Amino acid sequence: MAQILDGVAVRNDILARLKPRIAKLPRKPGLAVILVGHDPASEVYVRNKVKACSELGLYSDEIKPPETTTTEELLQLIDTLNKREDIDGILVQMPLPKQIDPRRVLEAIAPEKDADGFHPTNVGHLVAGRPGAQACTPAGVMELLKFYKIPVSGKRAVVIGRSDIVGKPQAIMLLHENATVTICHSRTENIAEECRRADILVAAIGKAGFVTADFIKPGATVIDVGINRVTDAAEAARFGKAAGFAKSGAVLVGDVHPLDADRVAGGYTPVPGGVGPLTIAMLMANTVTLSEMHQA
Repeated sequence: MAQILDGVAVRNDILARLKPRIAKLPRKPGLAVILVGHDPASEVYVRNKVKACSELGLYSDEIKPPETTTTEELLQLIDTLNKREDIDGILVQMPLPKQIDPRRVLEAIAPEKDADGFHPTNVGHLVAGRPGAQACTPAGVMELLKFYKIPVSGKRAVVIGRSDIVGKPQAIMLLHENATVTICHSRTENIAEECRRADILVAAIGKAGFVTADFIKPGATVIDVGINRVTDAAEAARFGKAAGFAKSGAVLVGDVHPLDADRVAGGYTPVPGGVGPLTIAMLMANTVTLSEMHQA
């Protein structure tokens, strides 16, 4: 039976370490969160981010432009926020309405206020090993590995997924910690065989239960970044979540089959409760780091 790597415990540790840093600052770190329109999932995410700011003692400015907002109007808003001294970090909640160009929007955020770590300048800093805001989810994964004292240096790591948000930055962060890193994706041949070589396997491909027992090296650490909503009773039962489905009519599952991970892995992150709590914690950490730079 594998060890369950509890993300909530890691999140609490991250936030506890931020509090004395916040207390030393002349003013509260400030985060602006922009939510365009009324996407239900995005509204939940933004609500959780604003709540985390409040609990930690950060100032948050939640801005909700209408669904009809144009790219130019959103760029003007970001320009205003770039100039505000009380705002240290800016986050634009994705996805944006189809009439808005997300690339122009993300690149308009000043790199020194990029709370998500997505600006090309900050991606370059990550590649070069320079300090700056880093993509929140992969940074949270690295904190989890440190918290549980899982060796990374010299180990084989495989990342499934090549997104700019998780896959690519995750591979770079692991490489900086001296892992030997392979990125697998939809075109990878013999993908299960590639994954079985990993001492650390990070799944971020967006397919429910994609990683099964034949992907996992016995005793490996398995990090499940996926969040997939299952609304079929038989499918929920296959993941060992029939009881949860019976109660609510839907369950959340990751990219890794949880029963297989429990049987084969040395340790794994559950879904929910694994990587998810770390993403917002690292957003808070990025905001505090940016504020320290601005108030130095």
